[in-house]
Amino acid sequence: MARIFITGSSDGLGMAAAELLVRDGHTVVLHARNAARADDAKRGVPEAASVVIGDLTTVAGMKDVAEAANSAGPFDAVIHNAAIGYREPDRSHTIDALERVFAINVLAPFVLTALMTPPKRLVYLSSGLHRQGNPSLDDLQWEQKPWNGTQAYSDSKLFDVVLAFAMARRWPAVLSNAVDPGWVPTKMGGPGAPDNPEQGATTQAWLAASTERQAMVSGKYFHHKALRSPHAAASDTRVQDQFITTCELLSGVRLPSE
Repeated sequence: MARIFITGSSDGLGMAAAELLVRDGHTVVLHARNAARADDAKRGVPEAASVVIGDLTTVAGMKDVAEAANSAGPFDAVIHNAAIGYREPDRSHTIDALERVFAINVLAPFVLTALMTPPKRLVYLSSGLHRQGNPSLDDLQWEQKPWNGTQAYSDSKLFDVVLAFAMARRWPAVLSNAVDPGWVPTKMGGPGAPDNPEQGATTQAWLAASTERQAMVSGKYFHHKALRSPHAAASDTRVQDQFITTCELLSGVRLPSE
């Protein structure tokens, strides 16, 4: 059985993945941004081993979550699920002067990846909207261009695939993949979404713990346990390397070579 850490697992897809994994006998550590949300997580998945509490909107909070997760680990797999959606009405920034969608959706998984003890498997939640993402690293913080919440979200989900593929290349001993969970009726997806949460959570749980040959791969992009073709930029090693360098500069955290 595997030991698995899931960010953003106090509700939605993160909680659904946790439920699937504990049902199969795996040990799951949840994550919530504050004590109230941690209580929600414990009520939702009472079989979970524990809950790491920490706010991923700030670099300091990201570092705290990584430290707490390391204390609760080591882990066989980490599912980077925490994210905010495409309905942000205007550009807002964190106390680090970072655009909020980028900070939570992109920089947080980078910092946790860099600071946590490397697991055997990394799973990054993306979206089908990543194909509409812009791989340009210019104006990542939306300081020059007019704000577009859907575009900011799409860009962030593209960079999650870039990160997954970069880690597959840089850390060959770790299986690193990206997942499009589909459009599910969570707080982010809205009540009209056609997929169900369990179906949306199946692939990331499968990649985190399954010993099936199809799950023991790296540098791939999945939707409902099937391989899909990602945005071409995700496989561009120049984009990957420039992205990693940019995240290092913005966070002050260096990614270990292996």
